[in-house]
Amino acid sequence: MDVSIGQKPLRTTTVTEGMVTDYTKITGDYNPPYFDTEFTSRTRFGRLVAQGGITTGLLHALVAMNMPGPGTVFISQEWRFPLPVYIGDTITAEAMVTSVREDRPIANMEFVVRNQSDEKVLQGEATVYQASPSD
Repeated sequence: MDVSIGQKPLRTTTVTEGMVTDYTKITGDYNPPYFDTEFTSRTRFGRLVAQGGITTGLLHALVAMNMPGPGTVFISQEWRFPLPVYIGDTITAEAMVTSVREDRPIANMEFVVRNQSDEKVLQGEATVYQASPSD
């Protein structure tokens, strides 16, 4: 695994209504906070939110496409969602490598996702494995 402790890749996306609809089609998650403005207006959210899977999906793209890179998958993860992600938010995921195994292509990483107001919407840690065709 070609990473070192302290490396910090970033990846950004803007959450759209289309993403929420597509995620729902894939998962079948039709929870009212994602679609029902009347329902959501009466909750602490106040307006439509995006599924947590969209936020964590950004992390999957970050490790698979940015660093460590192609072939990388999560083998364990722990996420906390201190604030919701709203449709229209621009979110930026940042990872930091905290340890790398010498004997296997495995690394531990810390993650934070922030919205356009620099507020944390996700934080956590995970262990990733980088598969290669020679495995």
